[in-house]
Amino acid sequence: MNREVRIFLVEDDLSFGSVLKSYLEINDYSVEWVDDGKYALDHFRKGDFNICILDIMLPHVDGFTIAREIRQINTEVPIIFLTAKKMKEDVLQGYGVGADDYITKPFDTDILLAKINAILSRRDPRSGERDIYEIGIYTFNSKLRILSSGSDEKKLSPKEAQLLELLATNQNSLISREMALRKIWGSDDYFTARSMDVYITKLRKFLSDDPSLTIKNIHGAGFQLIVRDDQA
Repeated sequence: MNREVRIFLVEDDLSFGSVLKSYLEINDYSVEWVDDGKYALDHFRKGDFNICILDIMLPHVDGFTIAREIRQINTEVPIIFLTAKKMKEDVLQGYGVGADDYITKPFDTDILLAKINAILSRRDPRSGERDIYEIGIYTFNSKLRILSSGSDEKKLSPKEAQLLELLATNQNSLISREMALRKIWGSDDYFTARSMDVYITKLRKFLSDDPSLTIKNIHGAGFQLIVRDDQA
């Protein structure tokens, strides 16, 4: 990583924010830090950021609201919540508004750095050029929308292919419902949510010949393509 990677940090604790900003810069990230929620979106709109790190309990505008607005502006930029709020409901809400990770304070700075690196590696722009995905016993050609296993081939619909590509790109990671709906359907209302559930059911059937694959529904948060290593 280098200074080309720009982090958008929203944290109202001045002492903690200053230390975290310095730590990230020592590790060769460029950091823009905002300490008040009401200024966050204006700064985000003016910048070109690779990842966002948001506190939740902020003055004027909370982190959940900021994340929702960021997702309206940019469906791709990764979001990490870094917060003292540890309740299960808060964690689920964090993933529900489109977070890629949710880290509670106090935390290990090395683990934070590892999570940032892992998320950015998955979101590397070069991965967008990828057409072929290996998913268990299957090979998925996202460009041709063909899922194959041996001589068996299935032609997927455009939305089936988009949803499978999103899951395949983030194997074993949680995909928030809201993010998937906005990215593929353009909105996250009741009807598009029911439509996505239908497509998830179809994908489960398409992948059903491989028992090491599971598309898990995380209630209130999203979906996860679990790929087990049965050789272990």
